Amino acid sequence: MTTDTVLSIFLGVGLAASVGFRVFLPLFALSLASYFGVWELNDNWQWIGSFVAVLTLGVATFLEIFAYFIPWFDNLLDSIAVPLAAIAGTAVMVSTVADLDPVITWSLAIIAGGGTATAIKGAGATGRLASTATTGGLANPVITTVETGTAAVVSVASIFAPILAAVLVIIILVVIFRIYRSLRPKAKT
Repeated sequence: MTTDTVLSIFLGVGLAASVGFRVFLPLFALSLASYFGVWELNDNWQWIGSFVAVLTLGVATFLEIFAYFIPWFDNLLDSIAVPLAAIAGTAVMVSTVADLDPVITWSLAIIAGGGTATAIKGAGATGRLASTATTGGLANPVITTVETGTAAVVSVASIFAPILAAVLVIIILVVIFRIYRSLRPKAKT
């Protein structure tokens, strides 16, 4: 396995994690990176770097970010975004992984890409639902801002420092797991 292959895996995992926060922002970042020649995509995914893809994903990113600032609408978006995150997480992983057998590529894409995106999106959707229930949606814009900022930071790190992005993903998953464990009902002994 070459260094480029390992870096491409880290790029894919980082972008998949970002997809868990915002579906279109990491795709837009990848599209920009490909368009400006910062990152080479697999042959079948070259279209992501086209001007039409940059424009389309840019508009979708803008709309998604601002739609999450509408308290009742953000929960509706989450119900749609959870399955989309699985698909988009898988897609970014497939589009970025280089020089691997297709069986390994697709296995990584489904497990690491789709799995990471779905885990993060599911945790975010649950957190937003709890925020809506406890604050009437007043805290949701704060959650939205943190999620969007995290998606942007991890996306940029994925493209320019894939190893750092992989470390950030591990930290994010550990934090989510610890929050989940602290909220889980304690077993009576």
